[in-house]
Amino acid sequence: MAKQSGLGDKLQIDDSGGTLRDISADCTNYGIGNSQNLQDITGLNKSAIERLILLADGEFTVNGIFNPTANLSHDVFKTRTGTRTVTLDIGGGTTGNPRLTMEMLVESYALTRGADGALTWTAALRLQDGTVPVWSTTP
Repeated sequence: MAKQSGLGDKLQIDDSGGTLRDISADCTNYGIGNSQNLQDITGLNKSAIERLILLADGEFTVNGIFNPTANLSHDVFKTRTGTRTVTLDIGGGTTGNPRLTMEMLVESYALTRGADGALTWTAALRLQDGTVPVWSTTP
């Protein structure tokens, strides 16, 4: 696969009832953090740092335009309880595109009304169940 842009990405997130909802049209941008902890185990006899890989983590932030329509972004985030499956298809739902799947919890959902009248939102989600985020391809 050649280099590609983020145009046409498809973002689906479970609502609080566990139903996967496509909120792509409400979203303006996102950020993915796919980190892991490292432990410094450097002994006195070393001249450079030694490390061990520890637990993996995942963070997902997404921003968008407020939309109170049923089953879209506000419905997905207004109730923060429950595990959420986040499925991101980079480049859209075309077979073979990169897909990231994570089981997450909604950490925050914030609305902002700008001085120009724009009503936007930001949501932050964090890894939930101890399962490492999975990169695969869109079926």
